[in-house]
Amino acid sequence: MSHSILIVDDDKAMRESLVELLDAAGWTAHALSRASAVADQLATMMPDVILSDVRMPGMSGLDLLESLDPNFAPPLVLISAHGDIPMAVQAIQSGAYSFVEKPYEPRRLLTILRNAANNHRMTQANGRLRERLLQLSGLDRVLLGQTSEIRALREDILDIAEADAPVMVLGETGTGKELVARALHDLGRNPDGPFLALNCAALSAETFETEMFGVDGGAKGRLVAASGGTVFLDEIAACPALVQAKLLRVIEDKEVLPVGSATPVSVDIRIVSATNEDPDAAVTAGDLRQDLLFRLNTVVLNIPPLRQRRDDVTLLMTHFLREYGEAYEIEPPDMDKDDLAALLAHDWPGNVRELRNVGERRVLAARRGSGSMARAIRNDQQLDDVPDALRSAVAAFERELISKAITAHAGRMDAAAEALGIGRRTLNEKIVKLGLDKDALL
Repeated sequence: MSHSILIVDDDKAMRESLVELLDAAGWTAHALSRASAVADQLATMMPDVILSDVRMPGMSGLDLLESLDPNFAPPLVLISAHGDIPMAVQAIQSGAYSFVEKPYEPRRLLTILRNAANNHRMTQANGRLRERLLQLSGLDRVLLGQTSEIRALREDILDIAEADAPVMVLGETGTGKELVARALHDLGRNPDGPFLALNCAALSAETFETEMFGVDGGAKGRLVAASGGTVFLDEIAACPALVQAKLLRVIEDKEVLPVGSATPVSVDIRIVSATNEDPDAAVTAGDLRQDLLFRLNTVVLNIPPLRQRRDDVTLLMTHFLREYGEAYEIEPPDMDKDDLAALLAHDWPGNVRELRNVGERRVLAARRGSGSMARAIRNDQQLDDVPDALRSAVAAFERELISKAITAHAGRMDAAAEALGIGRRTLNEKIVKLGLDKDALL
């Protein structure tokens, strides 16, 4: 395929000479006498390179360079009989691909133009490949959004997906950290391999080795079963200290020792961890081992909270309304100006997870022929209808169950949380909320 070029020069004889040279070299050449006409030609011709004189009536070559969008326009090579070193330096610093003085040496000019055109085509091909990867992976449908922050996150995921380096995902609750982990797995070297998600807050030091490493001659451990795939360590900063030590050895040695065995078993796992806390602050507080952090944060991805990408709120809600409309087999409700105002006025402390829940509530209300976005956003709406006596009864029931679990496990909070089927952090929050005195129970 021949290259195409757009020539801009107010000198008719020079234009004809350049067209003749490029035609003979197999190029498709078009010529203009004014730089102001370039914008109209770019959309239809889509040249691989622009060759422009510098000094022209009206818009100069340097003015043309400034007017071009560097993200989409082809490279610009400037040519001038009046060129000097300062002008050449200014042109290159402003984004010109190269600068050629008249009278030009034909072979050198053709070499510069060919290199510029090849570079442009390669850039376009890479861009198309990237878009194709996004479409094939569904990444643009999983991590919805058009703000620069979310687009940069998708680009980062594509860049590191095939690497084996550990990745730490940082983000507030509800931002989609597990979605990012699954995207890294799906785009990685073995997307058909297992994906093991572990809630580190619920891991027990007492049962960790049996469950994760397995037993000699018995059940195969979960980490062994996950070999060849990805292990997602969620809430890593809430992981019990003894479990952190065991995880560190697995990551360093890439092997586990089943309980009762003298022979270690190799595991080939990619580690993706996540936390909604500041990992450095967790290290300072003694909640996270520094040496474990250093093994986990080779690559760090930050997911922005929804309040920092408000331009995506309407797009995301439209998607969720359509999704739940299909699920509940109704036409998704339209959003009026009051709905949009309510969406944009809310701070979304629960991030995308909260937004999704609001979308479902709005669709459920629409199925009953009522509702508004503002009403769906009020998370405590249903609790307002619950009698105080019922809330008190539920609190008393939770207080009794938690008290019994703490007593039965002699104050071992990890074991109590596991017995209750909740995370350690959730247990701590409930203890505070319910006003329980742990020491008084023991």
